[in-house]
Amino acid sequence: MSSSSTAPRRGGKAEAAAAKPPMRDALVAAAFRLFLERGYEQTTVDDIVALAGVGRRSFFRYFPSKEDVVFPDHERCLADMTAFLAAGSDDDEPVRRVCDAARLVLGMYAENPAFSVQRYRLTKRVPGLRAYELSVVWRYERALAEYLRGRFAGRRDGTLQADVIAAAVVAAHNNALRSWLRSDGEGDAGATVDHALGFVQAAFGHAPAGPDGRRSGAGSEVRGKAAAEDVVVVVARRGTPLWQVVREVETALGPGGSARN
Repeated sequence: MSSSSTAPRRGGKAEAAAAKPPMRDALVAAAFRLFLERGYEQTTVDDIVALAGVGRRSFFRYFPSKEDVVFPDHERCLADMTAFLAAGSDDDEPVRRVCDAARLVLGMYAENPAFSVQRYRLTKRVPGLRAYELSVVWRYERALAEYLRGRFAGRRDGTLQADVIAAAVVAAHNNALRSWLRSDGEGDAGATVDHALGFVQAAFGHAPAGPDGRRSGAGSEVRGKAAAEDVVVVVARRGTPLWQVVREVETALGPGGSARN
């Protein structure tokens, strides 16, 4: 037998290491395999590490608890969202910025649709995981609200506005995300979430700039009565949500009038 037949091939160990999934990913894969085969409650951390071929210490190096292995990427995503918000400028429209931040969460789910669908189904069956998921969602909402509070500082009811808008963004995002997950990850998740967040943007964000470059803003005043031609002049302060302007125009037009977009 020649020496070349017994010597390891150059780069063989490196290729084997590259083919082997990282320990964190191996733990997640082992956990979900057992959750699906035995059930979440019936699976222990000892079962997971035995299947993954590592020790308990390795598990807890990556995951503080068994619940955390079900949501392995949320800490990273929350950090990415916080950094994204912090990197914004004063020129960014605040509501659009938090909507874009919410899309980062969608990106995390869309990276691996099969895993996301598995997790959704598992979470629906296990009350403890649903409670854990709610705590994760609350942390996302707080991150959005903190950003908006900073942008709305000094504004009348600025804290209230920030908290309401943050809750609306999370509700719209989650409604669209769950719809996509219920469809087994089929279809365009981005388009579904964009449609939902569009309602938030329309309700709380700035209207597009007009020919003079001015935008509608918070608090508005409608002047004038509906004439025979149904012409109404609207004077709005900066920050007025579009829905409020439309409602006041409709009020000025009266029962027989209508506001057209």
